[in-house]
Amino acid sequence: MKANRFFPASRPRRMREHDFSRRLMAEHQLTVNDLIYPMFIIEGKNQRQTIASMPGIERLTLDLLVSEAKELVALGIPAIALFPVTPAESKSLEAEEAWNPDGLAQRAVRLLKQHTPELGIITDVALDPFTTHGQDGIIDEQGYVQNDITTAALVKQALSHAEAGADIVAPSDMMDGRIGAIREALEEAGFVNTRILAYSAKYASNYYGPFRDAVGSAGNLKGGNKKNYQMDPANSNEALHEVAMDLEEGADMIMVKPGMPYLDIVRRVKDEFSVPTFAYQVSGEYAMHMAAIQNGWLAEQPVIMESLLAFKRAGADGILTYFAKKVAIWLKQA
Repeated sequence: MKANRFFPASRPRRMREHDFSRRLMAEHQLTVNDLIYPMFIIEGKNQRQTIASMPGIERLTLDLLVSEAKELVALGIPAIALFPVTPAESKSLEAEEAWNPDGLAQRAVRLLKQHTPELGIITDVALDPFTTHGQDGIIDEQGYVQNDITTAALVKQALSHAEAGADIVAPSDMMDGRIGAIREALEEAGFVNTRILAYSAKYASNYYGPFRDAVGSAGNLKGGNKKNYQMDPANSNEALHEVAMDLEEGADMIMVKPGMPYLDIVRRVKDEFSVPTFAYQVSGEYAMHMAAIQNGWLAEQPVIMESLLAFKRAGADGILTYFAKKVAIWLKQA
């Protein structure tokens, strides 16, 4: 007998009447296991620097980073993503500081692995924090980012992170072929279990502004853009092509960036490939939420939790979000 799915035999509101039944039929759930906390690090000791465009987020020196990491472990957050702020005097056209074994990111990884070995460490593999021009690669005389020369530099950077003890290297540069080159180099050097989180669908978005302020690359970029290597926001099928290439080359996980404006891409990637799929709730998304919250236009906890649940509904396995610590505290209190 065919079930009657028409009113009044079917009243969907019956199941919404009480909290217990809403909980029982919830299709998706946000837990602390979904959270990755991006963190900005600086040279020095016992210093915190505020970021005007990202209220509540700070740049930390390594001693304070360790203290913060211990708190994150206690909250159950599985991993953090490190983003170093490079002093102007250490930047160059060739970005040599990116693979300095005693660089800020490399020292941070070693220190964290010493004090919080259970915390997963994700490192950013990209040259923009280290170049004088703010682009994610090495440029030619016309200012065009050269793909293969940049890839060679990224390989050296990734290896330096793996040698320091990074669990996951995350190439966010969008150069063609860099995943295969990094995977080959890691294998040859014996880092067979170092995972690669590929920023496969990273769009040339306008939502990155506060992040560039945070890492100090906005001034170097001087109004330039990254459209000749990051993806066109108009494109969706192209994202699947990029993901397929990175998986073929040896990526373990896939990143879609930005997050909420690109949840359709997250859904398509998850449906098409069924691989670990991550999304980044980027700085611009954070800044918009915080502006509305601080103005009293949105209720803080409900809207943040709703925004992250949307990532889970779209198919994200993990979410990089600047709200991670705050959300972990709320989940623990629930």
